[in-house]
Amino acid sequence: MKRRRRIVFFNRSYYPDFGATGQLLTELAEDLVARFEWDVTVVAGMPLAAEELIAPMHWYAPVRREARHGVRILRAWGTARPNRTLSGRILNYVSYFASASAAILRLGRQDVVVSLTDPPIVALTAMAAATLTGARFVFLCQDVFPEVIRLLEGPQNPRIEQLLAAISRRTVSRADRIIALGETMKRRLVETKHADPDKIVVIHNWADTSAIVPTSKQNPWAIEHGLADKFVLMHSGNVGMSQELDALLDVAERLRDLPDLVVAIVGEGSRKKALQEDAAKRGLTHVRFFPYTPKARLDESFATADIFAVSLKQGLAGFIVPSKLYGILAAGRPFIAAVEDDCETAQIAREHDCGIIVPPGDRERMAHAIRQLYVDRAACQRLAVNARAAGLIYDRPRAVEAYNAVLSGVLS
Repeated sequence: MKRRRRIVFFNRSYYPDFGATGQLLTELAEDLVARFEWDVTVVAGMPLAAEELIAPMHWYAPVRREARHGVRILRAWGTARPNRTLSGRILNYVSYFASASAAILRLGRQDVVVSLTDPPIVALTAMAAATLTGARFVFLCQDVFPEVIRLLEGPQNPRIEQLLAAISRRTVSRADRIIALGETMKRRLVETKHADPDKIVVIHNWADTSAIVPTSKQNPWAIEHGLADKFVLMHSGNVGMSQELDALLDVAERLRDLPDLVVAIVGEGSRKKALQEDAAKRGLTHVRFFPYTPKARLDESFATADIFAVSLKQGLAGFIVPSKLYGILAAGRPFIAAVEDDCETAQIAREHDCGIIVPPGDRERMAHAIRQLYVDRAACQRLAVNARAAGLIYDRPRAVEAYNAVLSGVLS
């Protein structure tokens, strides 16, 4: 009987963590087992935020075996401090890193080792695992460090940045194959990390178009929140530092005269409390905040939106790729994106004519674009149809097939 190919992924975020990277990795790992008969292990951390609770762990027993849908999970203990503080982020990184390093002893023989970037130092553990098990090493770049933290607000530490830069250069040099989330990210890796372009394969993130489908605004989620008869501009996903959500409040203030407009900010994150306080101080009663939507109701939540707002701060194009875009496309909804012109989001909007692009932080142009679609519902519908067609291109089965091809190819 032929031995199944063995692969291990290193990433803190995994089921039941509802971070976007963790959800995507969960889908990828389970599909590699179910569709392509890989033997899959994930060295995951404790969830920082999750729909379901899991049994607690303790530092003196740093690794626990679990299993779900055919995937073997080595759960590595780590702290779950708020990521908005530098000390909390470092403690989360280091504690998971130490436990994940201990998990190497439980791996056994592997054919492929894959490192993601949560946290960025986990690549050191993954490279050690590849060396010890004689496996090929693949780097799946979800974010480019240290540029991501350097371009975000908050405390900076030059020594930490130097360490992360050295780890990034070592990772791309050591990798047998690098997976980037878009052409701009590929270019950033070549320009800033001196990556070999022949090693890099571009595979976009995805959404499951069988789970997220275009449905009516007259759905239970919309009715429950009193949004079924409103014109809804929605931001859905992480309410964090990489987006220009302060600008979204300024845009909402410029659109006070639209009587049935609701700006819905759906999700959790480090900036949510400050944004709620600012909106209340400014009397923006048409800006409403909603908690994270469980995956099972995501199609209803997305269907409630007439248009979506997507944003990324100046300078982050290619260093971060907004994964929320693919769910928007699957839901068949147009979007207005305040992003740089070479951002993957802008490229998709132009290629498929499914969204409007404005410069990052340009409040006037974003407000004007929203007014355009508010008035011209036919244009809004045309963009919506194009969005769903684009979503079918970036569908989960097609993305997993591309991963299987790359991972199989690295063994050739």
